[in-house]
Amino acid sequence: MPVSSAPTSASSCSARGDEVICVDNFFTGTRRNVEHLLGHPRFELMRHDVCFPLYLEVDEIWNFACPASPVHYQHDPVQTTKTSVHGAINMLGLAKRVGAKILQASTSEVYGDPQVHPQPEDYWGHVNPNGIRSCYDEGKRCAETLFFDYHRQHRLRIKVMRIFNTYGPRMHPNDGRVVSNFIVQALKGEAITLYGSGQQTRSFQYVDDLIRGCMKLMGTADDVVGPVNIGNPVELTVRELAEAVLRLTGSRSELVYRPLPHDDPMQRCPDITRARRLLDWEPRIQLEEGLGETIAYFESLLGLRSPRSMALAARTAVPAVAPTAAAPVPATVPPAVAQRSLPEAVCAPAVTTLENEAGVAA
Repeated sequence: MPVSSAPTSASSCSARGDEVICVDNFFTGTRRNVEHLLGHPRFELMRHDVCFPLYLEVDEIWNFACPASPVHYQHDPVQTTKTSVHGAINMLGLAKRVGAKILQASTSEVYGDPQVHPQPEDYWGHVNPNGIRSCYDEGKRCAETLFFDYHRQHRLRIKVMRIFNTYGPRMHPNDGRVVSNFIVQALKGEAITLYGSGQQTRSFQYVDDLIRGCMKLMGTADDVVGPVNIGNPVELTVRELAEAVLRLTGSRSELVYRPLPHDDPMQRCPDITRARRLLDWEPRIQLEEGLGETIAYFESLLGLRSPRSMALAARTAVPAVAPTAAAPVPATVPPAVAQRSLPEAVCAPAVTTLENEAGVAA
């Protein structure tokens, strides 16, 4: 039975047949993200802060707990550090008590503003220990230290993955991340905000690829502990991302430039050689496909339609047809036989199973 603080992994594990306890304090998440799982017999939702001990009987722990966007983790930097450090101690303590295997969702932020490009796992990073991003960067670095010390000292079965920029449906519309920012601004017809020159580079992976990487890493032998980079090695500038969002939405929003935030990295791209070798993993979802799914999600969430969606709907609309009188049923044919002669698909209700819904990116 995995215990997970991430709705996406909870969906995937439930669909796989696992019993899942999802732990969340809802500081950045919402119950809406797991509504499709609340009636599932193998799923349980618990409101809890991992800064406090947790007593459960589980086989696996997936520790995703911590605000990950600058807007959220800088809101209460002391609590952010506590979530990474105290949360890791409590989850490691739980794993030690029950003998569970445990996954740490670490981050590309452990590399800081890197001087090595792309970033391999053996690069120690270039991190400011006392800047405004340090609560997140150094908190995650300390959590990795704790995981490896518990592994060496207590023979705990650990898996450490370093997640690079990830996007997809169920992102928070106001979390300040570049993908959600650009999409929401484009849908609202607002100016798209770029910081600095827009030439800083990022790589973006779709959430389905990330979860596939998580599950592959957790399925490896005990001697595979990581860290393992999970990210998309295809790099593009922030301006190129903005232009892709404008193209896919058909928005006429203008690009505006603002000063670059302090300690914002100029480049970020994973070396995924280790993931390819150990996990036989690499991302599959192309940027335009993933952005299309994410744009559709935000259109539904915000009740907005992009110019491109409206144009597509107009082109594919079925023209109204004047109703015609139904042909009379011959008197020689019994009414029951005439009714049964209709195709069953016309009369059958649509059925959506929870397992199908669990496969949708969260």
